[in-house]
Amino acid sequence: MREADVIILGTGASGMAAALAAHEAGASVLLVEKYDRIGGTSAISGGVIWVADNPRMREAGMADSRADALAYFRSLDHGDLVDETLEAFVDKGPEALAFLESIDALKVAVLPGYPDYYLDRPGAKPEGSRALDHDLFALGELGDWAAKIYAIEEPKPLMLRETPLGGATTMPPMEVLGQRMAARQCGFGQAMVARLLKACLDRGIEPMLGVTVKRLVRDGEQITGIEGEQDGAALTLTARRGVIIATGGFEWDAELRQTFLRGPITAPASPPTGTGGGLKLAMAAGAKLGNMTNAWWAPTLVTPDAPWASGEQRAQIILIERTVPHSIMVNRSGKRFCNEAANYSALGGVFHQFDPANYDYLNLPAYLIFDAQYAERYPLGTRQPGQPIPDWVMRADTLEELAEQIGIDAAALTETVARFNVHADEGHDPDFGRGTSAYDHFYGDRSREGTAVTLGAIRQAPFYAVEIASGLLGTNGGPRTDGQARILGHDGEPIPGLLGAGNAIACPTGGIYAGAGGTLGPALTFGYIAGRTAALANA
Repeated sequence: MREADVIILGTGASGMAAALAAHEAGASVLLVEKYDRIGGTSAISGGVIWVADNPRMREAGMADSRADALAYFRSLDHGDLVDETLEAFVDKGPEALAFLESIDALKVAVLPGYPDYYLDRPGAKPEGSRALDHDLFALGELGDWAAKIYAIEEPKPLMLRETPLGGATTMPPMEVLGQRMAARQCGFGQAMVARLLKACLDRGIEPMLGVTVKRLVRDGEQITGIEGEQDGAALTLTARRGVIIATGGFEWDAELRQTFLRGPITAPASPPTGTGGGLKLAMAAGAKLGNMTNAWWAPTLVTPDAPWASGEQRAQIILIERTVPHSIMVNRSGKRFCNEAANYSALGGVFHQFDPANYDYLNLPAYLIFDAQYAERYPLGTRQPGQPIPDWVMRADTLEELAEQIGIDAAALTETVARFNVHADEGHDPDFGRGTSAYDHFYGDRSREGTAVTLGAIRQAPFYAVEIASGLLGTNGGPRTDGQARILGHDGEPIPGLLGAGNAIACPTGGIYAGAGGTLGPALTFGYIAGRTAALANA
């Protein structure tokens, strides 16, 4: 039996932030991970962190305030915000970031010009600055631990702000990328997880991998540890002050997904680590749940030729692909159904539109339609411009033939494309307003001007179609917490010794994805809060 003041379940961003906060507050820590890899969804993410009035903003002289941030969130509320947890995120976010930077657990910079997602709302920042990107990290600093980061076999030798995803119009030269690869430098979520892991290891916090937690241990009302297995052997860990659940979401558990989530989920963009283990532990402990029908929705693209190493279907969020010119999305009726360039979280909900006449989902299946101009100039998933279009993408010399391949009405598709082309030539989209928002322009073709960054006619054969799935980045419902990250019971009172953070809990921002990094900002902040709360309990 091993003992520590605080036990943290999960090695994503929130779990490692909790471990570091607890350690620096004077507590001994055990960091536990179910899998043989570290980082989970955090490691494969873009790594962007959204925090209002953050330290990097202040350094740059960019104006923000608590009042602006709260006004922004509350203008988007549809009944899922809880004042205490929302205010805890807004108030403690800058402090959490400053703390993690001060101990070299993060090294971030403002993502230039990346706007908030809902620019018509009070408190929004059209010039960006709340979204933060990671500097490069050299994996050699981790020694053998570098190989234990999830999906590190696919290194990203770039900072997000150097790519079109981060608003750049040109990429670093191949020579520079080659030098970074040789130096084993990485950016994105890989850099975030690696730097957090380095900070943990520097403090003697070595993650315990391969631990399956079977149950929480209780002494009366107090949670006092966990029981489980590691490498087939029984394992008991005792926590003198608290257990923090930071195990991620539940999107890869079919039963939990069916029980709680609204709408169809056909292709999660997260790795297959979000199986709801923490949720099940919290429910068994009597936790009050919140936000369970919601998730971080996103349209996704399945890449059938590149499954996860463990064999599960793999998908990725589509951003640039549906925003650049010479493309539209159509539904099973061959009609457009949205502003294709809208932010992915809000756009994900359009796939849940239900048609009572047909008793089915109106916009599934959906297809991205594009032409030869698009294929020549723009990426599709991991395929870069100029590279061959993958075999799993459908193609035809005419729109009528393409419609036949994907099983939709040819007349409807040709009429839809013709109408779109007229409006694209005129530079406006009266049907869905594509190109009117500053956000619509961020992922467009910035070599063009005005609405042409996203509007361009579909005319040049061959024509292509690829199915777009109803996906998500992760779930954001789970046990309710208070502003100190303590998990609440059904009576609304904290369950003694049980805390939570990240996608394992009901998100402090409800279902609102405020801007790029809208998942990781709350995750890191509540990891920090949970670590400090646990460390100082009964101290």
